[in-house]
Amino acid sequence: MNYQQEIIINKPRKEVAEKFSDPECIRHWQRGFIAMDPIKGAPGAEGSQNLLKYKMGSREIEMKETILKNNLPTEFDATYEAKGVYNHQTNIFTEIDDHTTQWLSYTEFKFSGFMKLIGWIMPGTFKKQSYKYMEDFKAYVETGKSVLDH
Repeated sequence: MNYQQEIIINKPRKEVAEKFSDPECIRHWQRGFIAMDPIKGAPGAEGSQNLLKYKMGSREIEMKETILKNNLPTEFDATYEAKGVYNHQTNIFTEIDDHTTQWLSYTEFKFSGFMKLIGWIMPGTFKKQSYKYMEDFKAYVETGKSVLDH
């Protein structure tokens, strides 16, 4: 499953990229985020890997992040692997003007095992979740509103 999403953030690209790349900010815009533990390489460096932990409902999910390209403030490209799910995401940040940034996200999901059925039955769920992260990130960058405030 492949899809593209876009959101406009009313802040300079440099500020957007700084918050996007700061591990301390993730908990403020990714609901359920628990922790990021380095596995290999320098944090943020191409080829580095992290173990990401999330709470989704009553379950805790772990996924391995591998950074393929970190050319921020312009581009961030990574894969995320969890049981039965492979996600490749390319994020492009384009400066519209001095105060406005376009975030384009290109997402590819591949499923195996039981998750293949979930991906086939509920593809919209993955798209909605991806866009919700984008909306929450926009709110955090523009106004400081954290998902932790709920």
